Amino acid sequence: MTDLLKFDPNAVGNTDNNIFGLPFSEDESQLIILPVPWEVTVSYGAGTSRAAEHIFKVSKQVDIFDTDGNEGWRRGFFMREVDKRLMMKSDYLRKEAELYINYISKGDIVEDNKFMCKSLKEINEGNRYMNDWVYQQTKELLQKGKLVALLGGDHSTSLGYLKSIAEFHGDFGILQIDAHCDLRDKYEGFDYSHASVMRNALREIPAITKLVQAGIRDYCQEEWEVICNSNYRIITYFDQAIKTRQFEGETWKSISDEIIQHLPEKVYLSFDIDGLDRKYCPNTGTPVPGGFELEAVLYLVKKLIQSGRKLVGFDLVEISLGQTEWDSNVGARILWRLCNMLVHHHS
Repeated sequence: MTDLLKFDPNAVGNTDNNIFGLPFSEDESQLIILPVPWEVTVSYGAGTSRAAEHIFKVSKQVDIFDTDGNEGWRRGFFMREVDKRLMMKSDYLRKEAELYINYISKGDIVEDNKFMCKSLKEINEGNRYMNDWVYQQTKELLQKGKLVALLGGDHSTSLGYLKSIAEFHGDFGILQIDAHCDLRDKYEGFDYSHASVMRNALREIPAITKLVQAGIRDYCQEEWEVICNSNYRIITYFDQAIKTRQFEGETWKSISDEIIQHLPEKVYLSFDIDGLDRKYCPNTGTPVPGGFELEAVLYLVKKLIQSGRKLVGFDLVEISLGQTEWDSNVGARILWRLCNMLVHHHS
């Protein structure tokens, strides 16, 4: 076991160590960060498949003192290496998806073009492969008694982890921080689009008893109808409605308490970074005006834990890259805070 007496938490992050400069091996660590370099179905800006590598690099700049986590890092965080084969598969299928999306955007019919039919089939098969890969990786880690943080990649990467959570924990709820509902059915013809991840999760995982969404501000009529017809399995806090309530005098504490009351005993956090104000993530793939302050979301997570509910895992997705490292810098700090809270919660 790592001798922490030889580790100086006040020093500059050691580049020879793992994420955040921590000196732990995977076996020693209570929490494993699983990077999923996948962005095949992104429908606007790309770059999130490389996020984990950049977050790993800038994480050495994060000061590891965190009063919220009460030094949860001492129980060990470890990030696995990015799977290069999965990344190459994503790169290849992303190029096919770009051609396919351009084709259908002109109103052309897929069935009239054999190449496009073949591309759609390959893309859907690739997404199923990725879902199964994530499921197998997270299932193995959960069975070893590890806590798991999934680091995307686009939001479609979460589905396999949600399936392993259901097998391991039974019934649970999802707290989704997002600008989008992700409740579309086969968006752009893709079976497992990032825009359909919550629709697929609810359809394929009966153990999800409640989906509570917060920060939503970009959605279509189809998604509105899915919410309205969900028999309260889906509760959505739209960004506009939250802000209206705050403008009229309600506190974020009272709204947070209300959000949490809808959630069951076990909760999974799905954090799409575009749920935040764009100043935190200027290069995210599908930015929308509005959104949360970062501390508002972290406050909500802290209140969730303080309520006595059990946080069983989380994902952090849709972080993309620009000419600077700002998005990765913010992503690394969010990841640090959430990892600390999760491990401290389970200690």
